Amino acid sequence: MTFPDAAPRARRWFPLRPTDTPVRRFATLAPLGLALIVALGAWLFGAAGGLALVGALAVFLAGAALALWQLHRHHPHARLGVANAVTLLRLALVSTLLVPLLGGTPAPVAIIALAIITLSLDGVDGHLARRQQLSSEFGARFDMEVDSAFALVLAALAIVIGGASWLVLLLGLPRYLFGLAGFAWPWLNGALPPRLSRKVICVVQLAVLIAVQSPWFVGLFGTVLVACTLAALAWSFGRDILWLRQSRA
Repeated sequence: MTFPDAAPRARRWFPLRPTDTPVRRFATLAPLGLALIVALGAWLFGAAGGLALVGALAVFLAGAALALWQLHRHHPHARLGVANAVTLLRLALVSTLLVPLLGGTPAPVAIIALAIITLSLDGVDGHLARRQQLSSEFGARFDMEVDSAFALVLAALAIVIGGASWLVLLLGLPRYLFGLAGFAWPWLNGALPPRLSRKVICVVQLAVLIAVQSPWFVGLFGTVLVACTLAALAWSFGRDILWLRQSRA
């Protein structure tokens, strides 16, 4: 089954109004994300009513508010689309993973299971956006930022709870280091061509970060695995940096 294209809003309609369908739908879904964090946090990490749960809720609210602001300014369609709802769900799952990090009961099996589900949903949102013909720069950016937060949270969990080497932290920082570099060299903020290799390496990065949550991957084998992934990330980012430098006006 295919979905009809939702015609982009005319430029004169931007920014979206609070009463427009995408804004209303997004604002309606956000409380469901909060409820999911409370339910999963209490069930998996025993943090009902705790400060860890409050911290996770605060992070989700901040992320959802920022996404809503960007949607209000940049979403080009008359519908929200299922893809953006899935990305918001992934943000809620990533926020739930903060509960054991902030003081909830450490539960490696639960962390790995929740992380696998979160990773499994990565790519679903992009597929749905293309299927509904509702792809947008907003949706791609929203997905990328959730992936970046996911990587950083997994890296922190692997170090604090899993006992992994501090080298793992480097797997959670590339996106943020690249963003900081963009302030010093604005040409790094240019648009990049889509590359399958970039997506594959991102999935490998997240998969390795999930693997190092297990004690089986702590030690020499885990360090080698992390080092190989860092090399792949360095190659991917280096390739993009070189392309941006060569293509700048």
